[in-house]
Amino acid sequence: MDEIRVPIIAESDVLAARQEGRRLATDLGFTGSELAVIATAISEIARNVVQHASHGEMVLRVVRGGPQEGIVVVSSDEGPGIGDVAQALQDGYSTGGGLGLGLPGARRLMDEFEVVSRPGHGTTITMKKWKS
Repeated sequence: MDEIRVPIIAESDVLAARQEGRRLATDLGFTGSELAVIATAISEIARNVVQHASHGEMVLRVVRGGPQEGIVVVSSDEGPGIGDVAQALQDGYSTGGGLGLGLPGARRLMDEFEVVSRPGHGTTITMKKWKS
């Protein structure tokens, strides 16, 4: 299995990314609440792309680290970028009028979470969930 690429342009793409992530995670053997956690994190990040960048892409694939196996999700866009990543990762901080739970919530749900952003050049978020 290589990678699954999902363009993120419209709200309907959020659902598509969520479904693809859930399918890949199911194939890997994730179950129950783990599937919900992965799907929720994907939804939050994809929704941010639609709201703040207007378009981007999510790439989902299997990752192996020694004896561990998991899913990696990379979201990239060429939007306005995030001026202060540390602030954006705090609960309650929002530039879009929302509750400010998307980025920090997704970070809590996943095992590894990295944000690379350059104002004016876009944002790349890499998140991983390892199978227990």
